[in-house]
Amino acid sequence: MGHNRLSIIWRTILALFCFIGYYWSENPKPVQVSIIHIGSYPALNLPNSGTMFFFVGVFIMLLSIGLTYVLHTHIRVYSDYILIDGFWTARRIKINLHTIIHIRKSKYKKHIFRRAVYNLHSRGIIRFYTSGRDFVEMRDDSGFTYRIGSQRSSELYSLLKKQIHTLHFNNN
Repeated sequence: MGHNRLSIIWRTILALFCFIGYYWSENPKPVQVSIIHIGSYPALNLPNSGTMFFFVGVFIMLLSIGLTYVLHTHIRVYSDYILIDGFWTARRIKINLHTIIHIRKSKYKKHIFRRAVYNLHSRGIIRFYTSGRDFVEMRDDSGFTYRIGSQRSSELYSLLKKQIHTLHFNNN
């Protein structure tokens, strides 16, 4: 989906293959490149057979541009809880800030192919990520660890830290 780097790379590769197929259909003669021999276009008898490749490539690129504007994860911080809205069919996640005992901000390891996840439970960590290099990690009193990746993780961290401090200060 949308703004995730891995998704953009996959859609660009698909569109590139479509444009190469279109070029191959317009120039159907065999080509000898140093190691690879590219044969003639298989559908020589069909006029305009590669036009479909061009239109599919353009459609993929337009779809890719449109999907970058789709809101994937919406995080709202209220006075005593966080509400995370996910993709179109995902359910809302509510995290109670009264139970949070530890919060920190950190960076992801360098990795170009990080896929988007929403409410992924693995290895004792519940992950939320669309894009960005930083994340906010929170641990609650029952042992759950939440990792929320965001492009604005500094703002999220400072807001959550202030909210949690206010909640724990008022309770004591």
